[in-house]
Formats: sequence, C-alpha cells, structure tokens
Amino acid sequence: MTTNALRQSILVVGGNGFLGSAVCRRALAKGMDVTSISSSGRPFTTPKGHSPAWVDKVQWKAASAFDPSSYAPLLENKTAVVHTLGILLEGGKYKSAIRNGDLIGLLSSFIGASGLGSRGNPLDKGANGVGEYEKMNRDSALRVFETYATSTPPSTDNHKTFIYVSAEDIFRPFVPRRYIDTKREAEREIARMCKENNASAASSPIRDVFVRPGLMYHPHLRPLTTPMATFLDLSSNLHHNPPFRLPIPLPSNILRSMTANSSKREPSTQLGAVEADAPAVEPSVLSSMANALEVPPMHVDTVADAIVTIIQSRPDVRGPVSVGGMREVVGWHGHGSKGQEHATAP
Repeated sequence: MTTNALRQSILVVGGNGFLGSAVCRRALAKGMDVTSISSSGRPFTTPKGHSPAWVDKVQWKAASAFDPSSYAPLLENKTAVVHTLGILLEGGKYKSAIRNGDLIGLLSSFIGASGLGSRGNPLDKGANGVGEYEKMNRDSALRVFETYATSTPPSTDNHKTFIYVSAEDIFRPFVPRRYIDTKREAEREIARMCKENNASAASSPIRDVFVRPGLMYHPHLRPLTTPMATFLDLSSNLHHNPPFRLPIPLPSNILRSMTANSSKREPSTQLGAVEADAPAVEPSVLSSMANALEVPPMHVDTVADAIVTIIQSRPDVRGPVSVGGMREVVGWHGHGSKGQEHATAP
C-alpha cells in the first residue's frame, strides 16, 4: 500500500508560525488530518488579526516541546511530525519587527547580532553552555523526535516520518554562526538516533528528512522579506545563468577564492545529497556570503508544498533536502523567477 492511499495524520510543531501555518494549510488541502502544538496553543492569525477559514479545521493544542508529557498522546498514530520551531536571532525582538513591518527595528536586531562576533555572544549561554539557539534550534527537535520514536505508528502503515526544518548557510555575518551550527547539530543527532531506532526490531521505522530552505518570503505576511528576496532571486539567476556566458568571475566565485578552501560550491540539487555526518559548516564567513548569492529564495508556500509532498507521495526522500531538491519535489526545475515559483504552490 502506498502512502498516497492512506488517510494521513500529521502533527506540526509550531503550526501557528510563519512556515508552520503554511504547512498546516497545505496539508489540509491535501486531505490530511492536522494537529498543531505551540506554547500558546492559539490558532494562526494574519498580521491584521484575521483568522482564515482553514484554521477551524486544525486541532490547536498548547504544549511545550521540552515537556514530552504535554504532547506525547498527540503523537499516537501520526503519519508524520514536522518540526518548524527555530530562531534566526536570539532575543526574539526581530520576529515582532518582521510581523509589524518595522524596518528600523529589524535592522537594529541584525546590526546588534552581527556586532557580537561570528559565533554570537557567549554570555547568552547559560552555565551549562546552552543558549536560545541550542534550546530552540536543536534541543526542542531532539526532544520531539525522542518522544515520536516511542509513539504508536499509524495502524495502516508501520512507517513514520520526521521532518526537521533546517536551513542553508546563507545568513552569516548578519546572523551569528551558532544559528547554522545548531541546525547542523540537530541534523546529525536526529540522523544518529534515527539510525539506532531503525536498527531495533522492536521499533517502528522512522524516515528522517531535513529540509534546508534559504530565505523564505511572503509579500503579504512578511512584506519586509520581499525586497531581499527580489535581490537574491536576481543574484541567483545571474550566477546560474550568466549573461552571454561571458568568461568573467562571478561575485560568489570571487568570495570563494578569498577563503582557505577556494573550491567551488557543488550545486546541491539532489535529494539527500549531503550526508548528515558531513562537516558541519564551512569556517569562512565568505563561503556563507557566496552561498547567499547563489541560493534562490523560496516562497513559504513552496517550502510547505515540498514538505507535504515528501510526506504524502515521496517515500524515497530522506536526509538533507536542499532548495534545488525541494523545487524538484514540487515539479519545478531550473532557476526561474519568484512569480513562477509561487505558481507551483497555490
């Protein structure tokens, strides 16, 4: 029996957030039963406070990712879990700036973060060396995975899927390195635990998937993301389709030539092409800047579409999934415009 033939039920961790709400909406459109957990348990609302019609079809539950007892019963018989929690900057002020369209507040958040050094402020960590990045980007996902691994699988299919929303390394130096480091740490630890789980005859098999979007944008929900998405889209097109194929060095190549490892970044378009136990992050911040010039932005609905498609009809996909891989999943090939991309994710 294929996964398409099943009535699927998923749990979205952070379903009332930017990406989480898009996943909920797309999953409902595909006929799935959807449950969301968040610290507040409140349903998704638009920046203007409106509640879309689809919100009434989601089960909204209050739970803490760090307290398995608050959500363990909700994991029973779930086809998949999608973990969308995470922070780009510590402190949380940048999120309200993005929601409110506060450009000055957003710039202030990024300037403050970039001024703390490439690895962020070590004083932000507690006595045990765990700060907001470690808790939200890494530990929350590990606790949810551990709990999901012990839950009862769907009665019609013994397999389960855990999707962790990771990221491409494109935000340095504006975002401290600990952001991407904790994302990669979560990937490696989930992969390790998944391998151990699947080696046990007493456990239900789990498929681990790590989606790695770059910049996610939405012109209405996150209008401040649109100008940067437009710039990155143009840059990506320039790098993947150089004008007249002139033999001139492109900006990303110049940046890479200035790093200790000057090898060109391999286009990451295959699904699961990067092993989770590979080296975590290229040390040089110039590599991250070069990635930003090459990796196209994605409409948040396209990322959600890829996630739901992987759950529903692509059981072959596992491990890291790059921007190119997500585009392949939703059936869009090449490096077109943002308008083309949005058309694949209604």
